[in-house]
Amino acid sequence: MIRIAIVEDETSYQEQLVEFLRKFEQDRGENIEIEIFSDGDEIVENYKAQFDIILMDVQMQFMDGMSAAEEIRKVDSEVVIIFITNMAQYAIKGYEVDALDYVLKPISYFPFSQRLNRAIDRMKKRESHFITILLKGGVKRLKISDIYYVESQGHKLIFCTKEGEYIASGTMKELEKELSSFHFFRGNKGYLINLEHVDGMNDSCAVVRGENLIISRTKRRAFMESLSNYWGEVIK
Repeated sequence: MIRIAIVEDETSYQEQLVEFLRKFEQDRGENIEIEIFSDGDEIVENYKAQFDIILMDVQMQFMDGMSAAEEIRKVDSEVVIIFITNMAQYAIKGYEVDALDYVLKPISYFPFSQRLNRAIDRMKKRESHFITILLKGGVKRLKISDIYYVESQGHKLIFCTKEGEYIASGTMKELEKELSSFHFFRGNKGYLINLEHVDGMNDSCAVVRGENLIISRTKRRAFMESLSNYWGEVIK
């Protein structure tokens, strides 16, 4: 499933882009989910890094595409942005917000499909798994492999990551379920540990990026088995 947002204030172009996407879906054999926004402020409001590709008109009434892209980049560094414009000079400015490409109006299917192919190829090459966490006053999209461990403190979850610490709301039980298909282990009541970042064991602790995280007595054997299995998979 490829999730694509169309941000375009002209109905005729909205309809044309949907038509092209459905044709592309058949030609390439992809499954595409489409959501339409009529202005930049609509997609920015409550944005939660939910799209793979954004087709963004540059000139819109309330919030132009460049400003919307700047806001989106604050919370989502991975989404592929393609600008739709009738002015080629906007394409150069697009590099400031890491736009992949641009499509000139009036739009024709062949160049559009070429750019979409390029976007999907880029998206799949850097395909990673992400989790969206709720922070005070906003949201944050975290790459799962960048999470070292998560600590539970009351009703708060502290994510220790490659980028630093983030305090989020939620429960450890829900998070453990969400990350169950990845290499995470519940070392004790307070810690959920990413086995990818475990360097070894020190007495009753897992050594994670130089920190000693206590593994409860009842879980040590299972932890060692999980860690050995993980290391075995990595070595293979």
